[in-house]
Amino acid sequence: MTEIVYEAELRPESRQAVVDGLVAFNRSQTPDFTGKYGSIGLMLKHPETGATDGGLTGRITFGWMFVELLFVPERLRGQGIGRQLMVQAEDVARQHGCVGIWLDTFTFQAPGFYEKLGYSTFGEIANYPPGSSRFFLRKHLS
Repeated sequence: MTEIVYEAELRPESRQAVVDGLVAFNRSQTPDFTGKYGSIGLMLKHPETGATDGGLTGRITFGWMFVELLFVPERLRGQGIGRQLMVQAEDVARQHGCVGIWLDTFTFQAPGFYEKLGYSTFGEIANYPPGSSRFFLRKHLS
């Protein structure tokens, strides 16, 4: 009988085993899909140190890009950097043949920012975290 083992701190190799199994299954269920898979990054580099101090990460699967993380350091906010990152992500998505981009954000982050860029809400988890909501947004690319 299979044993279920709790890992209070998930080991990277345990997570990778689950990812590998899920990816193999998903590919077996979508044999006609020939789109690209993979991760992308648009990194912000500090001008003095060259260290990465922000940027955007995403994953491409099934013809869509998922914006996983977007962070702009305080010193760069209000200068259009976030918008530039999203525009570049859309360009990368198009280059990979994606039909759209989706992401999630919280009330206290920037749902209005994404709406101004043409993203529309397709889901919400209210009171997550307590007192806020988590929104799921998408944009179809032309």
